[in-house]
Amino acid sequence: MRKIGLLTIALLLVTSAAAQEVTLRLHHFLADTSPVHEGYLAPWAQRVEEQSDGRIEVQIYPSMQLGGAAPSLIDQAADGVVDLVWTLPGYTAGRFPVSEAFELPFMSGYAEHSSPALCEFYFEYLQDEYADVHVITLHTAGSGLLHMNGGTVRSIDDLRGKQVRAPNRIMTEALGLLGAEAIGMPVPEVPESLSRGVIDGTLLPWEVTAPLRVAELVDSHTGFGSDRGIYTSTFLLAMNPESYASLAPDLQGVIDANSIHGGCEESRIAGANMDRADIPGRELAEQQGNEIYMIPAEEVVAWQEALQPLHEQWVEQMNDRGLDGDAMLKRARELIADYEALFDAAVEQE
Repeated sequence: MRKIGLLTIALLLVTSAAAQEVTLRLHHFLADTSPVHEGYLAPWAQRVEEQSDGRIEVQIYPSMQLGGAAPSLIDQAADGVVDLVWTLPGYTAGRFPVSEAFELPFMSGYAEHSSPALCEFYFEYLQDEYADVHVITLHTAGSGLLHMNGGTVRSIDDLRGKQVRAPNRIMTEALGLLGAEAIGMPVPEVPESLSRGVIDGTLLPWEVTAPLRVAELVDSHTGFGSDRGIYTSTFLLAMNPESYASLAPDLQGVIDANSIHGGCEESRIAGANMDRADIPGRELAEQQGNEIYMIPAEEVVAWQEALQPLHEQWVEQMNDRGLDGDAMLKRARELIADYEALFDAAVEQE
């Protein structure tokens, strides 16, 4: 009996070892309580594990637990320091200029619309820009807002002289055009900078304000009463190319099925999670008693006109690279509008 028991244990150990062939480490900069971690990355990892019958294990390391700073994540994936990263390309200013089309002012609204649009834009224009990594998902956040201390922003004049955290290069320039002083910093640095008075406010979507407890650190929130918000950021789930190439073909198929290489539905899933996460962020601000002000649609026009030069500059930058900036910007707008119409039609049919 003892021999049979030992043999059974040995067989189980061999079977277990054979079942789990690959361990992938996924690194990102947000907390494990963030909507991105709980609502997208953890479910993505679970899908991959289940569809591989346990042959792939995905270990997620939030809050930069494996070292480095948020802007270094893209290189960690490219260089093979980790297998997977989720990051914000805009943290490395100037490195992903074509992607900035979706970050231009008043381009995007709901992330569920702009994320699959960004996916299609990737296959048309962005593959060279992300050649150093194997792209899993590209998506956007929902529309960003101004979260401020020291008075509610109701007009452009209210921003003049304010020190405001900017999420990317485009918004750094936008804040300058609006008369504010832009201070670039990754999301994890925002709460301390607000509490110490280093910044008067920050540009963020509602989604990330909840885990950062931004509503407790500011007294007002300003959004825009239009179909498009003042900004969004693009996000990237990417894999080290060698890590992907080392997988057995059927395991590559599992990764592909849960990536944009299996269709832009993966981007829509990621974007929809961002939109859902906006709701509790706003609710916390309401519970805190903060003022929430939406700039009327007719007044948004002044903001759009003030920031129009950024669209023109982006087109010129693309033209300087030998690309057709006008056509690319037009295509980005078309894709976003197409997905808006698609989802609006689906809602009407329900």
